[in-house]
Amino acid sequence: MKPKVYIALPVLNEFENLERFVKCLENQSYSDFELVVCVNQPDSWWEDAQKRILCEDNQQSIDFLSKVKSFDIQIIDKSAKGSGWDKKKYGIGWARKRCMDGIASKAMDHDIIVSVDADSIYSPDYLSSIIDQFEKNPKSVGLANPYYHPLSGDEENDRNILHYEIYMRYYSINMLRINNPYRYTALGSAMACPVWAYKRIGGITPHKSGEDFYFLQKLTKFGSLIMWNSEKVFPSSRYSDRVFFGTGPALIKGQSGDWSSYPIYSETLFNEVKQSFDLFGKCFTEDCEFPMKPFLNSQFGSRLWMQPLRKNSKTEVQFVKKCWDKVDGLRILQFLKSEQKKTEHKEELELISHLNKFYPEVVKKFRINELSFTNSDVEELNIVRDALQTIEEIYQKENG
Repeated sequence: MKPKVYIALPVLNEFENLERFVKCLENQSYSDFELVVCVNQPDSWWEDAQKRILCEDNQQSIDFLSKVKSFDIQIIDKSAKGSGWDKKKYGIGWARKRCMDGIASKAMDHDIIVSVDADSIYSPDYLSSIIDQFEKNPKSVGLANPYYHPLSGDEENDRNILHYEIYMRYYSINMLRINNPYRYTALGSAMACPVWAYKRIGGITPHKSGEDFYFLQKLTKFGSLIMWNSEKVFPSSRYSDRVFFGTGPALIKGQSGDWSSYPIYSETLFNEVKQSFDLFGKCFTEDCEFPMKPFLNSQFGSRLWMQPLRKNSKTEVQFVKKCWDKVDGLRILQFLKSEQKKTEHKEELELISHLNKFYPEVVKKFRINELSFTNSDVEELNIVRDALQTIEEIYQKENG
């Protein structure tokens, strides 16, 4: 039996994007799907003169969606006056959770939850490609779908989105190179999972920002993620401050020239992550040293944080898995940020040196000679982005 696809869509100030988004769904080659939408904002915004316009935009979205008859839509109204979020529980994480939890309560275990954003573009075969991937990988617990930001023609915006995407792809490539469990890129517009897996992990945790990152991390601790798909997602590159981190805030910071939160990390630091993970097995029988240990001791507030993991593990395999769960994607990112501050290197030179060292054929193919985030033009930045995307795709295909 083919699974039914349930599409989870959080909506806040998306009225201008919904017509295009609905057309993307109407054009899907896989027709057995239902859209579950949570139109949302804090209830207090109705009394805020600056925020009220967003509430009114949400009401336009509800009116528009209620008139769509070409496919099934369930609208969860967390926007109407008196129905919005309270002061503590609000944001995109809660909206995704409301959609996904509602789906899990009515769907069959073999059905698929697909997480989307209204400002992203989806090809006609997107849903069918997801079905194909889960049919080929029936034990996989989720999909981190490949992505590609379209350029807008606005030079400043394009420079910023390319800078951010180069950062993301360089990070991902290094995590793939060292074969780390947390080697995916998390985008809320490009995730999917079977209902059975969603239930088993207890659903998505409603973080106000980064809910996509934590969701895929949660799935990774449970099982294996698919990282390759024939169809890409084309996310928006708009400026947005609705969340604390992610594409929108990165572009806002980048617009002011602040890229400190999105550096090109030293290749050496990724190697230290690999060395640490490779040595976890040895630590099952002895108190061994590894590069990340001083940082982790500080983070966990003790040099003895491995002892409970040993005590609760009957085998080395179980112990290593517990180490992977504890030293997760968040801890790795924190380690990289902490240690990066102690290094001195020119980021662009680090990136080009890395490409020449590991991927000389790609460098030759794309004719990459140098890179300057400040001085390179959009075309040159785009060439580097495309080169990184090519490398990442090779790894993704190898990982399935």
